[in-house]
Amino acid sequence: MIYPEIFEQKTGFDKIRTLVGEKCLSTLGKERVGEMTFSDRQAVVSAHLEQTDEFVRILQGDRAFPSDHYIDLRTALNRIRPEGTFLDETELSDLKHSLQTIYDIVRFFRPDENRTAYPALTALAGNIPVFPQLIQNINLILDKYGRIKDSASESLLRIRREISATVGGISRSLQNILRTAQAEGLVDKDASPAMRDGRLVIPVAPAFKRRIRGIVHDESASGKTVYIEPEAVVEANNRIRELESEERREIIRILTEQTNLIRPSTPDILHSYAFMATVDFVRAKALFAIDIQAIKPRIDTRPLIDWRDAVHPLLYLSHRKQNKPVEPLDIVLDDENRLLIISGPNAGGKSVCLKTVGLLQYMLQCGMMIPVHERSQAGMFRKLLIDIGDEQSIENDLSTYSSHLTNMKFFVKHSDGDTLLLIDEFGGGTEPLIGGAIAEALLERFNRNRSFGIITTHYPNLKQFAEKTEGLVNGAMLYDRHLMQPLFKLSIGNPGSSFAIEIARKIGLPEEVIADAADRAGAGYIEKDKYLQDIARDKRYWENKRESIRRQEKRLEELNARYEQDIDAISRQRREILNTAKTEAKQIVVEANARIEQTIREIREAQAERERTKSARRELDRFKTSVQEEAPDTPTLAKKSRKKPAAAKQTAKPGGKQQPAAAGETLAVSDAVRIRGQQAVGTVLELNDRQAVIAFGMIKSTVKVAQLEKVSPSQVKKDADRISPVASRMADSMYEKKLLFRQDIDVRGMRGDEALQAVAYFIDDAIQTAAGRVRILHGTGAGILRELIRNYLHSTPGIRRVQDEDVRLGGTGITVVDLE
Repeated sequence: MIYPEIFEQKTGFDKIRTLVGEKCLSTLGKERVGEMTFSDRQAVVSAHLEQTDEFVRILQGDRAFPSDHYIDLRTALNRIRPEGTFLDETELSDLKHSLQTIYDIVRFFRPDENRTAYPALTALAGNIPVFPQLIQNINLILDKYGRIKDSASESLLRIRREISATVGGISRSLQNILRTAQAEGLVDKDASPAMRDGRLVIPVAPAFKRRIRGIVHDESASGKTVYIEPEAVVEANNRIRELESEERREIIRILTEQTNLIRPSTPDILHSYAFMATVDFVRAKALFAIDIQAIKPRIDTRPLIDWRDAVHPLLYLSHRKQNKPVEPLDIVLDDENRLLIISGPNAGGKSVCLKTVGLLQYMLQCGMMIPVHERSQAGMFRKLLIDIGDEQSIENDLSTYSSHLTNMKFFVKHSDGDTLLLIDEFGGGTEPLIGGAIAEALLERFNRNRSFGIITTHYPNLKQFAEKTEGLVNGAMLYDRHLMQPLFKLSIGNPGSSFAIEIARKIGLPEEVIADAADRAGAGYIEKDKYLQDIARDKRYWENKRESIRRQEKRLEELNARYEQDIDAISRQRREILNTAKTEAKQIVVEANARIEQTIREIREAQAERERTKSARRELDRFKTSVQEEAPDTPTLAKKSRKKPAAAKQTAKPGGKQQPAAAGETLAVSDAVRIRGQQAVGTVLELNDRQAVIAFGMIKSTVKVAQLEKVSPSQVKKDADRISPVASRMADSMYEKKLLFRQDIDVRGMRGDEALQAVAYFIDDAIQTAAGRVRILHGTGAGILRELIRNYLHSTPGIRRVQDEDVRLGGTGITVVDLE
């Protein structure tokens, strides 16, 4: 059940339907878009979603899908049901192309790999009839331009040949007559035969029209030219007319004969056209899904909404044209929290959130994919009921509030555990006290019926009712109080503030009016509203921290996985290199032994002849030289595994620690050194008799020369390689923080503890990013906030000086902090 009848207009689905229709290739698909309806059957919805999801994968794949000649010929096919009727040449050509398209689509799903890759669409194409014989028959009588071929019948070939011959004779006769007339000056030199009423004529000036015997068929608009059919070609032109009539009768006979072959297959062809309409419809839904980055979520049979990163599709398309981002929504409605009460500032996104839920759920149950995260899960509702907007009616004598109550009456009567309620500005439109009471009573009834829903409101009693009632949960649309703009983020778990005071101050309402309003509302209400704001702010802060930690953990996991892959690859490469080196070494040994044996054998056979012996030895030396030349090409890792660096054993202990410099070894400026017993490596800047100034990074230190040991360049490089990954990550993180850090903060309007917390975070970030000077804007007022901040700053280490800003730049309203 969908209520009211204009549900699609209220949620914006009518625009979705139009956008999908524009992506169809034919009226066949557009009709299916118009027939798309809401379904509460999980099997039907899942089947439609599976078809669309498979088509998305087809469109994103490498193999082209048939997308030409989606032509609707149902009217023509229904017209030829009676005997004696026929399809004309254009209709027959369109029928051939559309039947070929259907054949190509069915053949696309016939290969075994497509049956497994696209099971839903393959099943859809399983029993669809195709007509290759009809296509072949039509190809025999039509050319590629859709005209009847000369070879369609012997009679047609004879007629067209005779027409061609007759036309050729007429043309020759006219050329002779035209040349004679030109020679006599009756016709212009550049004149040529023309066609009037299907007959060949020559243009003649009116003054000479009686000089040429024939029939006048036409004259020009200016009256300066008349078109005469010479008497000599009249009979030939008459014969052409007769032949053209014979040709038309023969073409009709051929078309009728071909139509008689098609007529028995008309029901099957119409069935195939219904399949092509479905394919066009599914293709349009898939194209739209790609356009809005939609996916097929997991479908549950019970009522459920568990969406991550849900986006309103129309808002997404609109913002994409303007290169603006859309803030996604995370929404959960389950058995524990069925009714979500959303509060927050005006123009903060409450109605957009409500419409997003209504539109996406309706799209889903119409068989369309929706723009949510792949981890999302969706359920099925039998009833979608919405109350949004102003439905006052003068004709029906309904005010705004009366129309809302009429809708609530319908909701109470029909809502149950399979209902999704969407109510905007619940209880509004009347006196707040009684309106809030009625809304609370209705809310209690909806909860008793175990209905699901999204309800937006400003009423405090509804927020309190949701806080203490099982099955209900509060939600808030977040608002940035410092930038004075909505964030369009939904936070579930706490009620939201309307930020009425802040918005009034931003608009520029006089401060005395705002103060008077606050007094009238009472300190308790104002404090409660501020507490709500503080809760929202703190929650947003910790959510951002959690998200930052999650991103860092994900990055670390990726780095860890990459390092493990690199280690595995290096291990495999090492084994391959060693195996290759061993194989090559064995081969060299085998060849060497063979060569030595051959040399010995030659020496023995030569019986110690000097020249032969020398020759054998030279051959052996050449082989030895070739082996030595190939030795440098031996894999590096294998050589290193066999190498025993004696020098390294003498100068380094296990663990890679550098030994103290030998007695009498002197240090020089720019040498790399470390303090004995420590790992940090520094650079010598200055040398005195017994002391040296060493730079460890950005830190300078004076150390006794006797406590220093010189570090070799290779050891410095090893230390740098060991430390560089960690240092690189820390440097990247710090560099990003420096780029994003702003050297001033505005704490005006904050309470004392809130301002001190913000300043503490700010000073910590300033010290980390090595900011030399920062500014804190606290305003003048009574000076209480300024004093609290100054007391805190004086007690904080790392601060060199605290002073007022220059009087021209704000004076005592701004505190300037110089950091050490």
